[in-house]
Amino acid sequence: MKRTLTSQGKPFTFSSQNQKKVSEIIAQYPVTRQASAILPLLDLAQRQAEGWLPQEAIEHVAELLKISPIRAYEIATFYTMFNLSPRGKYLLQVCTTTSCQLVGSGEILKACNKTADVIQGETSKDGLFTVVEVECLGACVNAPVVQINDDYFEDLNEENFTKLLDDLAAGKEVKVGPQNGRLNSMPEGGKTTLKEGV
Repeated sequence: MKRTLTSQGKPFTFSSQNQKKVSEIIAQYPVTRQASAILPLLDLAQRQAEGWLPQEAIEHVAELLKISPIRAYEIATFYTMFNLSPRGKYLLQVCTTTSCQLVGSGEILKACNKTADVIQGETSKDGLFTVVEVECLGACVNAPVVQINDDYFEDLNEENFTKLLDDLAAGKEVKVGPQNGRLNSMPEGGKTTLKEGV
């Protein structure tokens, strides 16, 4: 995805519902350190703007915190959790680090291209999916892993990932977590130790 600032072409202000959250977030910091609220406020702005952070939102947050816009730009452009251009309804963050690569993350990227009709760094024509390659998502034991918006989908293969994409496109509810029946990070096939009650 592009890492350049994008304008939405209109002023940004927090909704009345989010105004209350803004006040609560800022109140968590000492008066002399309220600029420290920038990360949660940028995140709130991104959520309000449907998954991306327009230039106007960054400037609005800077104004609220009484800091220069350049300081807010520095933070927004540094952290990859902030999307600086519009994205699809579902942001597919495909882990391609060693653990995931060894067990098939390449096939997951191919499934994105085939099923969602989108390549890495792009958004599908229907606006549903944006695909990005990311570094370790920290769920190596359940590799390969894809983070979709705020949720992790683990133990993926081309077949179950294709079904997952089809279900998302159809608006169906999907199961978060391991996709192969495993319970959390338990070994495949079940427990190997502590089988009896302690």
